[in-house]
Amino acid sequence: MKWLIASDIHGSAYYCRALLDAFEKEHADRLLLLGDLLYHGPRNDLPRDYQPKEVLRLLNERKDRIMAVRGNCDTEVDQMVLDFPILADYALISLEDRVIFATHGHHFHREALPPLQPGDVLLYGHTHVPLCEWQDGILCCNPGSVSIPKEHSHHGYMTLENATLYWKTLDGDTVRACSLQEEADRS
Repeated sequence: MKWLIASDIHGSAYYCRALLDAFEKEHADRLLLLGDLLYHGPRNDLPRDYQPKEVLRLLNERKDRIMAVRGNCDTEVDQMVLDFPILADYALISLEDRVIFATHGHHFHREALPPLQPGDVLLYGHTHVPLCEWQDGILCCNPGSVSIPKEHSHHGYMTLENATLYWKTLDGDTVRACSLQEEADRS
């Protein structure tokens, strides 16, 4: 199964369309969204083409292929208009002999790890900065932001296929690859 993993759309119809185009081009089976889907948040400038109603329409069209977790900007009101669940603080995904803990990142992140075992993976967004780093035996990964990247990073996402993570620009160019097995062997 191939997953496309993204975070922090923040209501940008322009970048949501680009993400969904990438989702189709990648031929991914599922889209895992790590929160902050509709609202831009008080610490961010408005993203390009800020149109939360259009973003919810675009995402609702793919509701059967989306798994999402709640971001710090997502609310019960957002859940009322979205046709797929977004209010869980985390999701657990089983990948062979490891667990992937997917969350937004405002509670759990590399400095505040959830209860995981060595070799497991923590996926989170929130910082808008791509990351792949080991912390206490846990692989901590962040896809960055779809719409408001920070620290000179790219508008992007990650894919997960055959136990390998790929960080990509919205154009589909691979920035970095990380084999979960090779990384686990090194830790």
